[in-house]
Amino acid sequence: MADDQATRRDVRDTYEEIADHFSKTREYAWPEVESFVESAGNVDLALDVGCGNGRHAELLATGAAEVLALDASRGLLLESRERLASLGDRVALVQGDAASLPLDDDSVGLAVYVATLHHLPRREDRRRSLDELARVLAPDGRALVSAWSTAHDRFDASADDAVGFDTTIDWTRPGDEVVPRFYHIYAPDEFREDVAASGLALVDFEISSGNCYAVVRPEGKRP
Repeated sequence: MADDQATRRDVRDTYEEIADHFSKTREYAWPEVESFVESAGNVDLALDVGCGNGRHAELLATGAAEVLALDASRGLLLESRERLASLGDRVALVQGDAASLPLDDDSVGLAVYVATLHHLPRREDRRRSLDELARVLAPDGRALVSAWSTAHDRFDASADDAVGFDTTIDWTRPGDEVVPRFYHIYAPDEFREDVAASGLALVDFEISSGNCYAVVRPEGKRP
């Protein structure tokens, strides 16, 4: 367990190290997230798991009375605070863990969990985080979950039959300083399996720009 904790701490520390530069390269919301949020109705509370610099929390705020933006990195939350300052207390920034969400059951109407699942080193923790998402979603709530996929042309693998794998992807800071980042690259079938093994039900699935995207709802909850 100690080794696992150290690995997850390393992932967090990586983003503490690169937060300012990373934020500058993530100015705009992803179009897949824009489409998802635009198609959803207004909600009382929205959730951004792995909010980074706040670009998707900002988008969620267009249709939500309140937004909780969560990230493991304090440095990225500081970037979010600057970006989201005009929204005042409509957005709450929380340093926390995707596998242990600080929210009540059935409290979230809309959520995005984008480009974060693949940073959890253990499959157990990735599935636990999906269960946590299912727990906090309201019975009629919906979420968009994404992860980098073997379908991306960066990887020498078949999108149809490849298994997922762990790797590091280098981030190059100004001055050519290289910082390795942990990723679990999902095979599409593996991604669907992890969703199916959680408390979430798959509503829609697509591969776009080399990422798996799933629209999900909580399994077994009645609106």
